[in-house]
Amino acid sequence: MNDSASLPLAGVKVLDLTRILAGPWSTQLLADYGADVIKVERPGSGDDTRSWGPPYAVDGEAAYFHTANRNKKSAAINIASSEGAGLIRKLLGQCDIVVENYKVGGLAKYGLDYETVSAEHPRIIYCSITGFGQTGPNSHRPGYDYLIQAMTGLMSITGQPAGSPGDEPMKVGVAVSDLFTGLYAATAILAALRKAEATGSGSHLDVALHDCQLATLANQAMNFLATGDSPKRLGNAHPSIVPYQVFDTANGHIVVAVGNDQQFHSFCQALGRPDLCQTVRWQTNRGRVEDRDNLLAEIIPVLKTRSTEEWEDRFDGAGIPHSPIRSVGDALQSTQTQARSQLIDHGRGLRTVGQPVPFAGQPVEPPPSLGAHTDTVLQQYLGYGEADVRALRKQGVIG
Repeated sequence: MNDSASLPLAGVKVLDLTRILAGPWSTQLLADYGADVIKVERPGSGDDTRSWGPPYAVDGEAAYFHTANRNKKSAAINIASSEGAGLIRKLLGQCDIVVENYKVGGLAKYGLDYETVSAEHPRIIYCSITGFGQTGPNSHRPGYDYLIQAMTGLMSITGQPAGSPGDEPMKVGVAVSDLFTGLYAATAILAALRKAEATGSGSHLDVALHDCQLATLANQAMNFLATGDSPKRLGNAHPSIVPYQVFDTANGHIVVAVGNDQQFHSFCQALGRPDLCQTVRWQTNRGRVEDRDNLLAEIIPVLKTRSTEEWEDRFDGAGIPHSPIRSVGDALQSTQTQARSQLIDHGRGLRTVGQPVPFAGQPVEPPPSLGAHTDTVLQQYLGYGEADVRALRKQGVIG
């Protein structure tokens, strides 16, 4: 086991009242950075994603659960019972941060809402993650990644162009709205932690999937704000750069990402078509975007004359950004992934994708089995004895 005492969040205690992905993603990041994260789960069933399979990992848990729950402690406590809610309130009093993703107002009946908690613990950092935030006409609606992608316009710019084969708005292949929200939540928590340490004042962080996904529309949102025209689906093409897309080769596909005029000059040389970069209207990116169709009509047939591997060799030598389209399995087993130590081997055949920005001494504990740390948490945090724990378990308060 690694020594985590030197990690940036060593000594910080987090009460994790979240499930599924956005909340667990944020608290996993805090755990990776050294925070002591207690994940409170329903006895008997736990986080919803424990049953989101197949596929399942070697420990019998759904592979989905292993996505966002490493380096945490699992305490199975029945929040619906008055005794269980009382235990959680006591645990909260020992923590610096609480992260929850209940429906708006859902924790008030347990005395775990922000107003109640902050009155007793003014330094607490209380992060609420919901689909639409604590205010607004949709605040009480449930929010899932898929519908957020639809509502924020992301699906309207993902997929093949209107009128082409396979034309249909598409969601992204992973739950990016959840993941973006988890990252925004974690960075906000870290900023609030800095504030609390400096001023002694806590914060209520109102984090919404809808808001975070709107923010990460990035250049596409600005394109609308600048022109008043909603961006359209372009398939694998880029709205503001050409050539920057997938091309067919003699035996497959290749992505070419020409990011500036000098790269376009090199690309034309590697393509064996130096005349393309001598054409005045294509010498600047603006001209290439405005005359996209005519330029692509020249490029596409040439790329079909050689294999992906041949083009890779040519583009490598010319310094042109490019890549074959790998499967997930190929990406995870690539030499680059191995060189960067991006897979964590937990033993017994269980592996997870690692933390992309690691610190020395980072913990590598696998996601916990349901209730694996219930006894330890109650004894170490609240000073309960073994007899107290047995009594709570007999009453059904804990699992």
